[in-house]
Amino acid sequence: MIRAVFARALAALALVFATSLAAQDSMPPAPYAYNQLADPRLEAEASALMHTLRCLKCQSQSIADSDAPMAGDMRHQVRARIAAGESPEQIRRWLIARYGDYVSYEPEVSATTWPLFAVPVLVILIVAVVLLRRLGKRRGDDDAETAA
Repeated sequence: MIRAVFARALAALALVFATSLAAQDSMPPAPYAYNQLADPRLEAEASALMHTLRCLKCQSQSIADSDAPMAGDMRHQVRARIAAGESPEQIRRWLIARYGDYVSYEPEVSATTWPLFAVPVLVILIVAVVLLRRLGKRRGDDDAETAA
């Protein structure tokens, strides 16, 4: 009896999840997801911006190159906003405010991103200091051996 109730509840739960997943994939893409703007100058601006924005689902592709539905939605947003007269920099700031710094392949130095820029410089400086000290000790040891 308990198994039958558990099996029915599990089947109902699976049906709910399957229906919601199917609904996401059956949604038609946004109008500008795969269609270019009629004005070649505006499309060039949109394309240049899209190549500098990261697909949040793929993470290794720009939204211009990705086939993920989310990238299509982001392409639509970029093209629609360009067509509405927004500048690429305004759109970039809006997307960063919405999705975070990670969306941009060209991150700006800010209160949250400065360690990304500072840590590599510090590591290089530390490695340089360690190497110079070791090389200085070796030269000192070599000079002492030749003098003896």
